[in-house]
Amino acid sequence: MKDLDWNLARAFCATADAGSLSAAARKLGLTQPTLSRQVAELEATLAVTLFERIGKRLAITEAGLGLIEHARTMAAAADAMALAATGRAQDVSGQVCISATDAVAAYVLPEIVDRIRMTAPQITIFVVSSNALSDIRRREADIAIRHVRPTEPELIGRLITETTAHFYAAKSWVKRHGKPETIAELACADLLAFEDAERFSAQLTAAGIPLPVECFRVTSENSVVIWEMVRRGLGVGMMLREIAERTPDVVRLLPDLPGIKAPIWLVTHRELRTSLRVRLVFDMIAEGLGPQK
Repeated sequence: MKDLDWNLARAFCATADAGSLSAAARKLGLTQPTLSRQVAELEATLAVTLFERIGKRLAITEAGLGLIEHARTMAAAADAMALAATGRAQDVSGQVCISATDAVAAYVLPEIVDRIRMTAPQITIFVVSSNALSDIRRREADIAIRHVRPTEPELIGRLITETTAHFYAAKSWVKRHGKPETIAELACADLLAFEDAERFSAQLTAAGIPLPVECFRVTSENSVVIWEMVRRGLGVGMMLREIAERTPDVVRLLPDLPGIKAPIWLVTHRELRTSLRVRLVFDMIAEGLGPQK
């Protein structure tokens, strides 16, 4: 058997994790035909069938299960080498990948990226906009803006600020419907929910804002979608205070109501923190997200 190409093993790992060629191709930044060829080449090299198609998904075979952990060990070693190399790079040029929730990426990060570009124009910024936690250990991001404290020992996090989310509505909505003065009146409004309505309702109830799931008329897993609907006067939604204050023609409802606490953590890998370009971007994001003087 000829020497194993790491790119083929990486294609195998990504496809096994994603369960489909299209999702794995997106994760690796490849076209689906290219990824399919890599998987087929690995199967030919190893003389085994790694996947079988079940409906629209790919299921790993018994032979594939016997090999996947070896491939993941290769992946972990490659990731560790990349982390170490990036961490020791003292050149301020190159790419830095930043992961943030869709709302922070859309409404807060552009100003910070603009300052980074003016300070270090040789640095390329790649933004991952996702409400899922990027796996920094697997190089899905160099720096992540999160609302939860990192628990992995190899990650370091800095608590940048403690913010809150509150209910807001467009001035046009308030003009048509009036401004709710109590939780009971808020429950009768056109409420918009970010993420699953049941989970959102439970989160609000735990924060002392009992709003049953039946109150929410529109839901989306994308907070930018919900906020744009709020801006257009479709109903009442929650948003981080810093983002709402940047948005014209929206008003905060029930100002005495406690908001949902949302700490903002800035996270990176210990190895990456020694990279000059990563450290520069990390510090500028921390300054941009911190309390404004």
